[in-house]
Amino acid sequence: MSLFAVLQLALTVVLALMFVAMGTLHFVPGPARTMAAMIPAPLRSATITPRMLVVFTGVCEIAGGIGLLLPGTRPAAAVSLIVFLIAVFPANASAARQPERFGKLAVPFVPRLLGQLVLIVALVVVLL
Repeated sequence: MSLFAVLQLALTVVLALMFVAMGTLHFVPGPARTMAAMIPAPLRSATITPRMLVVFTGVCEIAGGIGLLLPGTRPAAAVSLIVFLIAVFPANASAARQPERFGKLAVPFVPRLLGQLVLIVALVVVLL
């Protein structure tokens, strides 16, 4: 096994653990309430509540993390997580502008953007 393959596997495991851990936070009452408050107004409705979206995104992160660990699902999981990171960025950017409301989850815009880009690049490396 080449050095790149070993590093790629280690990166895959780290990303999988991170996405599973982050997805699990969607089911912890305090963080889940804060995440629900971050859902932008256009996505709120009587049919699809912010809490439902938080649960859905948590399941997506957990499934994506587990999918990264299985060679047969790794490509689909990596691409899905890239799409996921892009899709949730507007809510994160909105929260970044309101640190007094969202506390620690309101990572400032530039570090949040850089973090999302690093994760996307890392997922691309997993795909190689």
